[in-house]
Amino acid sequence: MKSRHLLMAASLLVVLAMLVGCAAPAATPAAPAASSGETAAQPAAQPAAETAAKPFIPVISKGFQHQFWQAVKQGAEQAATELDATITFEGPATEAEVDKQIEMLQAALAKNPQAICFAALDSQAAIPLLEEAKAKGIPVVGFDSGVDSDIPIATASTDNIAAAALAADKMAELIGGSGKVAVLVHDQTSRTGIDRRDGFVNRIKEAYPDIEIVNIDYGGGDHLKSTDIAKAVIQANPDLKGYFGANEGSAIGVVNAVSELGMSGKLVVVGFDSGKLQKDAIRNGLMAGAITQNPVGIGFKCVEAAVKAIKGEPVDAVIDTGFFWYDATNIDDPKLAPLLYD
Repeated sequence: MKSRHLLMAASLLVVLAMLVGCAAPAATPAAPAASSGETAAQPAAQPAAETAAKPFIPVISKGFQHQFWQAVKQGAEQAATELDATITFEGPATEAEVDKQIEMLQAALAKNPQAICFAALDSQAAIPLLEEAKAKGIPVVGFDSGVDSDIPIATASTDNIAAAALAADKMAELIGGSGKVAVLVHDQTSRTGIDRRDGFVNRIKEAYPDIEIVNIDYGGGDHLKSTDIAKAVIQANPDLKGYFGANEGSAIGVVNAVSELGMSGKLVVVGFDSGKLQKDAIRNGLMAGAITQNPVGIGFKCVEAAVKAIKGEPVDAVIDTGFFWYDATNIDDPKLAPLLYD
């Protein structure tokens, strides 16, 4: 009996051992050792780290409807490629949409970028958000339009006062130093609008006492609105000799008005910026000439300054990107070709 009990017990032990062996998980094979210079971290982590290392810089312009801003965008993208940065480029549909631009700036701040490039439509309205950027340690670089604040560490722009003064000199020369002229500006809130208006008006007042400025109006940079304003001014002043349009939209509005009223050759039109319509107007005699900026340079320099600031490198507070007069005599000059965008 005892032997039978012992045999049964032994059999139970064998069965139990087999069941335990089947339930146990298979051993995990050891991971191969990393070769020299490699890490055991997952490969997918490397691209993410590389992307994170690129500085992120939102570039917020004053608009998208003019070719000028497309040229600025081109320069900003060129700098981003060369300097290994990631940018976004946006702006409101028109340069009258201050609230929309402020929303864009607010959304950009919410993404906690390493820096921001900003061209203010309203140099006062943006200050509270720029103060928020400063509190977060986000450097701000102004471009095209400065901001009435010491928050931006740099501004890449044309010397608009000097550029508009040159436009006034050209106007005076073209109308013989005397007569009535009018001024059409895109706005009275941005730094460019204020400086171009004042640069032109003050130069006329200081240097040309026989020239009278009969109207200073604001068309929001919109072609249609600017055309209506210019037509009304020309009809109200039949002895008007000259008209200055302070940006692309303003200048084309004046050109449209001159064309629609049959005033070609009877009224001297001086513009600002470039674009296909202005170049065509100069070629066909509707416009005497214009001031061109360096929009590609503006876009490049603002992003370049932002990258320098992120790296802790010194940045010039004022980055002058230059300006030039062009008319029928030099519009085809190869040296000006990069500045005369379509």
